[in-house]
Amino acid sequence: MRIIAGRAKGRTLASPRGPATRPLTGRAREAVFSSLGDSVIGATVLDAYAGTGSIGLEALSRGAVSAVFMERSRSALAVIRRNVERVGLGGTIVPGDVVASLSADANTYDFAFVDPPYDTGNPEVEAVLAAMEGRLGRGAWVVVHRRTGTPLPAPPPFLRLVDRRRYGDGEVLRFVEEQP
Repeated sequence: MRIIAGRAKGRTLASPRGPATRPLTGRAREAVFSSLGDSVIGATVLDAYAGTGSIGLEALSRGAVSAVFMERSRSALAVIRRNVERVGLGGTIVPGDVVASLSADANTYDFAFVDPPYDTGNPEVEAVLAAMEGRLGRGAWVVVHRRTGTPLPAPPPFLRLVDRRRYGDGEVLRFVEEQP
């Protein structure tokens, strides 16, 4: 797996062994970032269930000003640390449960990427989405990656589903933050 574009284009990323971490494919990453366009420049990014850190690192490579990587798996955390060092664009690594980490987080994000393991149930995904209340900038995008065929998570009232695309055995859902 490699960084697709930007300052770190072509840099190789390590991946944890085993089926627990399944990074978003290059094709799906390219589609997500194409949909964001230049709005990633200067953005603050959350990579929740970061796995390899590929989403946050891709965002930094394309001009994001900061990325926070939240992950609970020890083996994935070691890989994220290695990848952050290898890419050399910075980033903050937050170990632990994503919902608890968001509850203690004071940052505001322009883009949030939620890519839990496929066996993570919708109640946990919905809790993560709900915990983002107050953590998103006006008009922020939230991208959720789930296994194709998994029922849609019910978004909280401040998020609206605007796009749903299939890539292989995965599906990418894009939500936009809406203030009343």
